[in-house]
Amino acid sequence: MTLRREAFLDRVRERGEYGTEEEAERAARVVLTLLGAHLVGEVRAQLAARLPETFALILLNPLTSAEPLPPERFVRATAAWIEGATEQTATWDVSAVLSTVADAAGEDLLGQILFQLPAGYDLLFGRFHPA
Repeated sequence: MTLRREAFLDRVRERGEYGTEEEAERAARVVLTLLGAHLVGEVRAQLAARLPETFALILLNPLTSAEPLPPERFVRATAAWIEGATEQTATWDVSAVLSTVADAAGEDLLGQILFQLPAGYDLLFGRFHPA
């Protein structure tokens, strides 16, 4: 089932403890842009189908990564894209968005997503999946 935009942003806002919806949306846009660059094929399409249309289109942006970034570099890239962010605040942003994405995806699809990413992303999604 696809989440409505407002429900998605409410969850991100709550988890990230953002003061405004705009802050939650900024984090969601950046993190989903970077995540979309790391996912391919049917997994990417299935995840997009479970997100609100605005965020599905961001995930499906044609930006691609030459190779998947390790989790710590993903966080650094997020920090670089958000004005005034540090690695610590970017970790918070990434976790707020990706834990919401994990809920929308469900465990089966999340397992497929994690299979496409380097080890360690499970914690960014708020899950622990032993290797």
